[in-house]
Amino acid sequence: MTSSSAPSRKALSKIASNRLQKELVEWQVNPPAGFKHKVTDNLQRWIIEVNGAPGTLYANETFELQVDFPEHYPMEAPQVIFLPPAPLHPHIYSNGHICLDILYDSWSPAMTVSSVCISILSMLSSSTVKQRPADNDRYVKNCRNGRSPKETRWWFHDDKV
Repeated sequence: MTSSSAPSRKALSKIASNRLQKELVEWQVNPPAGFKHKVTDNLQRWIIEVNGAPGTLYANETFELQVDFPEHYPMEAPQVIFLPPAPLHPHIYSNGHICLDILYDSWSPAMTVSSVCISILSMLSSSTVKQRPADNDRYVKNCRNGRSPKETRWWFHDDKV
């Protein structure tokens, strides 16, 4: 899941660019525990290393998130996916797409990359089983040709995992 799965992107607006610069500085000063931003020269795409929390099913495991920021961030949510291999989790598809309401319907401009990362780590940490979503194969097949998870009409029905 690399550039071929990225949404077609326009350049960041001045507001988005300023906001991301501010978030990046804050991240460097006070990074969220369990995460590491992989520095690149592309402000519009962040690669973030995720370390599974101690005492959870994902302890001692490391994953990578790809965060693509739209032109009108933070008014519009970023696209956040796991790069392969995606963790086995009931809300994470094998193509890296994440079923988490704050990435779609419940997004708020008050959220930051750090708060999104913390929510994803919380989702991972609360899981009691390592397995793919029941509809993984069908969903992934329907997402071929680089379909963005933001084009999916998600049904958020399970907040226990």
